[in-house]
Amino acid sequence: MNNYSPEFLGMLPIKKGHPYPEKLAKDSESSHQIALFAWCALPEVKAMFPELEWLHAIPNGGSRGDTKESRSKEGGKMKAEGVKPGVSDMFLPVRRGDCPGFYIELKRLPGPGVGPSDEQLKFGAFVQSQGYGFAVAYGWMKARDLLIAYLTQKW
Repeated sequence: MNNYSPEFLGMLPIKKGHPYPEKLAKDSESSHQIALFAWCALPEVKAMFPELEWLHAIPNGGSRGDTKESRSKEGGKMKAEGVKPGVSDMFLPVRRGDCPGFYIELKRLPGPGVGPSDEQLKFGAFVQSQGYGFAVAYGWMKARDLLIAYLTQKW
């Protein structure tokens, strides 16, 4: 087990003031994304992978209001701002080898009806044709493992 293995990184002590990522991950995709970003914020992880500072979320769907009218209004605004269906949830603009960056489509843990949409798969195929990395991760820990593999060029 080396210092970059998921097993090692999963055993890192959590310092006071940092939430345990596994306690944040519930049944929703959003909670798994929050858990992943909490893991990225751990001082030990930041020290090993400073490039994770640039991992960012891409707003591309989900509920955008409490009422049908507010969702419609916000959805129209986001569409006008350029939000596109199918675009991945996260992007790491870090070059590794010939790959200029890495997109991750995050899904909650597998279950009935959980999986990427046709639009998400189409986006993934497109960015791969352009030389970018792309993967679908089921849960924050798989996304963590994919990021480690990408950054250490073991994918």
